[in-house]
Amino acid sequence: MSTILNWSVREEEVTREDLVMFVNACFACTGQKEFYSHGYGDRVSIDFLHEYILGNYRLLYARTLAAGINHFNTAQIILKLLATGKDTLPENKAEEGTLIAAALNSLPPQRAWKLLEQLKQRRINNRRSRAIVREYINQHKNINFQAVKYRSKLREIVSHIHLKLNGELGNFLFSGWQKRVYETELFEKFRQAHYSAEAIYELPYTVAEGLAYKHKIPRQIFLSRIESQMTLGEKLRLQKTAERTDKVKIELNWEKLPLTKLALYILSLSIKKRSENWHLFHEGLLKAARNILSKSPLKLGKVAAVLDCSYSSSGSSEKRRRPLGVALAAHYLLKIAAIEYKSFWTGDIKEPLLVTARGQTNLATPLLNAIEYNPDLIVIISDAWDNDPPNGAAEVLRIYRTKLDPKKSIAIAHFNPVFDTDNYNLRSISPLIPTLGLRDAEDLPTMLNFARFAEGSANLKELEEYLAGRVEQMLSKHTSSVFISENKTQI
Repeated sequence: MSTILNWSVREEEVTREDLVMFVNACFACTGQKEFYSHGYGDRVSIDFLHEYILGNYRLLYARTLAAGINHFNTAQIILKLLATGKDTLPENKAEEGTLIAAALNSLPPQRAWKLLEQLKQRRINNRRSRAIVREYINQHKNINFQAVKYRSKLREIVSHIHLKLNGELGNFLFSGWQKRVYETELFEKFRQAHYSAEAIYELPYTVAEGLAYKHKIPRQIFLSRIESQMTLGEKLRLQKTAERTDKVKIELNWEKLPLTKLALYILSLSIKKRSENWHLFHEGLLKAARNILSKSPLKLGKVAAVLDCSYSSSGSSEKRRRPLGVALAAHYLLKIAAIEYKSFWTGDIKEPLLVTARGQTNLATPLLNAIEYNPDLIVIISDAWDNDPPNGAAEVLRIYRTKLDPKKSIAIAHFNPVFDTDNYNLRSISPLIPTLGLRDAEDLPTMLNFARFAEGSANLKELEEYLAGRVEQMLSKHTSSVFISENKTQI
């Protein structure tokens, strides 16, 4: 009897560990190249994790959509759930279908259309996938704009699910649109832009760019005139290259950037520019942090942050300075959330806004300083490649947790913005503290709540209740007309 009970307890522990590992990976991994790994390895590793969790814990796999994970993994979960709908238990069909619809609507349009395009590439065309795609298109608030910007993708998706479109949308996508005059203003502008160079400046930037090449408009002139049509993200991506290669200065309203993107933008500037605009950037980061906390309240006591600014925090060619940007953004978030706060960097940093990625990773020294500060909570943000001395922080934590503070009077949590391809997990500093994934500083409030599961102080039932609560919150914000039952799909 005791053997059976022990086996049951161990089975629950394994399930909890598997789910915690998966959620952590879904926060940190984006399938892109990292400082110590290449993108292909990341994609193989995370795909293995998805298949493993889907095959063994389907309901909890679907509920991970509500945990606040990044867009890359949200798209992967939606795609895999739609591809394997026949494996869903009848009692879970309604919840799973509504979760997919809600998560799809939460994605940026470019990711959503790319995801739906993959349905055709993978030949996924079951009843539920058609219903969800149909709802997404019919309820999209700005479908005409989307049709112009993502015309080829939308045409393939509509054709794949055999969707009948009303009004001019169908004609625009399929029926010789160049020969028609449209009542829909945007469609008509798109038609005119094929014949008039002047008309392209009223189109979205990504659409106008191809037509500018067709009309042989000089790049410098095109960029200077199309700027008003660019999104904030497009301006952010183009600003540096446009100024360097095209001699065009694109004005960026950086004050509207979210916290982590703002931190990354500031870090891309020279030390001189950061120094000259220190007050503006400082206030901008504080304002962005307050905006996050107004939506996701986080009230902390006395907090110390150990922040990694070693050379590996410079990221990769695909994720430039992201680990360092997450650390800087988290510094400002914790500064606002805590009653009392102090940061300890791995380098000799006197002013965080002027930080650069350089040197070896010495986590032991700032960790000792953070412990001496005697806070309620220590937050460590690092990729955990502690090499100066090797495993120095692990030894500090071993002695501190086992000899000096076995009752854990100071809570310590490690947040890693980098996925470890080789171990299908996040690289950990020490098994004595929880390690959690963190792609953006904006996720910090969510992951602090999740820390007790990573630490092992909460059991499987509590984890399941936590995910169920997140599902309830997500679905309360989303009213879907898709209802999936065992025998029918209703729209």
